[in-house]
This record gives sequence, structure tokens and C-alpha cells, in this order.
Amino acid sequence: MAVNERGEIAGAVSGGCGEGAVVEIADMVMRGAPPRLQHCGIADDEAWDVGLPCGGEIDVWVQAYAPGRFEEIARSGGRATEVTTLEGSSPGSKLLVEADGARSGSLGAPEINDEAARVASELLWSERPERRGALFYDVTAPNPRLIIFGAVDVAASLCTLAGAAGWRPFVADPRARFATAARFPDAEEVIAGWPDEAFTRLGGIDPATSIVVLTHDPKLDDAALKIALRSPARFIGAMGSRRAQAARRERLLAAGLGDEELARLSAPLGLDLGAVSGEETALSILAEVVAARHGHEGGRLAAASGRIHEVPA
Repeated sequence: MAVNERGEIAGAVSGGCGEGAVVEIADMVMRGAPPRLQHCGIADDEAWDVGLPCGGEIDVWVQAYAPGRFEEIARSGGRATEVTTLEGSSPGSKLLVEADGARSGSLGAPEINDEAARVASELLWSERPERRGALFYDVTAPNPRLIIFGAVDVAASLCTLAGAAGWRPFVADPRARFATAARFPDAEEVIAGWPDEAFTRLGGIDPATSIVVLTHDPKLDDAALKIALRSPARFIGAMGSRRAQAARRERLLAAGLGDEELARLSAPLGLDLGAVSGEETALSILAEVVAARHGHEGGRLAAASGRIHEVPA
């Protein structure tokens, strides 16, 4: 939520009874009060009485907006973590940790800075903010990257769906006749080249990259998987039947990959949606990629127990 000096409001933090208190605190902060952590909560049995569909709790951090290096990195599509102290003797103190390890700012003590920088470096690749005790880690990162090896028809639908979901899809295939921009208008880039060349042109494989292999051609699939399975990629999957997967495993073992590396491969690729068409198959593939990105198995919510969304510590 943003609140300006004229009292104008954009956005929301809860959609409920906490909004008024947050706006009042924002007015105080704009008049010079220190930043503040505000706890808002209402019980389920009281929520209906005040016009809310359900209860819940939320902590809201209110501070004056002061754009700086973190905002510059975010606008340029870079990667960084900004750590903010929410409680204690110096609320509002900040430490910025960039992808190359550079730091700026301070949380008050060298040992606190060092530990916060260690956590911040880990969270750089999680692409999600997280609160740990009195510290809030805000992560900015480019949209997640999906490298699709195999310029097949399903890849076109997968590019379309991935783009709509906020991913950056790339297509690679050494067969230049198939790997054309005209066939994949929703891809960020189409590369006609073997995996080693394609991955190099794309800047390598980082821990935020997901890779799917779709060609069904062993000499092409295996070439991509040999590189991908030895990389820090977040997710690696391959199309094919269970029989094809068994044969692929034997080939990759013979090529020198170990059981631990092969355990990273998700194959046959996709969630069990009963997909028939190319578009449905692309949906099942992207669904698994998204689930893996968030550390989920992808089952039905109706059959699950517990909270739908994770609650920060």
C-alpha cells in the first residue's frame, strides 16, 4: 500500500480492518515518526460481524519511501536482497546484498551484518521475500527463466503459457529448420544450436533456471541432460514414456552420470492432468515446473490438509 502526503491511497495490505490503522501510522511516519511494525488481527468468529469473510493475522511494516540502489536493481531486472530491521534499537536500518556479493548499508554490528549477508545470499535465488525474526529479507529478481530444449509443437504452447504466467521462455534446438523465431513468437529467444552452445549464449545455468527437454531424440535429449544434470538448475525434466525413461537412465549411467545426478531428473515430465492436446500437455509441464519452483508436489488442494499458503515464521 502507498499513502502520500495528500492522504491518497493506492493498493491494500489486508483488505480488512487493518487498513485504517496502517494509514494512520503512515501519516505519522510522513510527519517524522520512526518506521513501525504494526500487528493486525481478528478472530474468525468476530470477522463476520465487521464485514470480513474470515479472520486472520498480519504484520505490516510502515516506512517512508526512499528509492535507492535496491529500486535501481529491481527496475533493471537485476538480483539483490535488501535486509530491513523491523524491531529492536534500530528499526528501519538496512543492508543491501547484491548478486556479486557487494554490500551496502548496515544493521548496526559487523556480526549481524555477516549473518544477514549469509542468509541474504541464500535467498537471492529463492525469488521470494522472507521474514526471519526481527529481520525482513526482500528479494528482487528477474522473472524466472525456462529453457526449453526441443523445437517441437508442444514447445510453442509452453512458451505461450509460460509467458502468460510471468516466466521468460527460451527455445533451443540444433535443427535450424525447426528452431525459428516464426514458430515460437512467444519465446524470449530461439537458438539454433547444440546444448553447450545454447546454454553458453544464454549466460549459463543458474539456480533459478528450470530446464525441460522435449525432443524424444536420444542424441539430442542426452546431450542436453548431461549438461543440465551437472548444473545448479532448480528443475530438470524430460518428456517420454516410462520405457523411454528407463532406457535414458541406462544411457546416462553409461555416459558417467551418477545416481545422485540422475535423481534430479523428473521424467516422465508433467503433472498427471490427463492431458491430451498439445496445449493441455504444455499446461501439465508448466504446472510441474511451477510446483517445483515453490517446493510443492502439485497435488489437489481439495485432497490436502493444512494451510493453502505458507505462513512466514
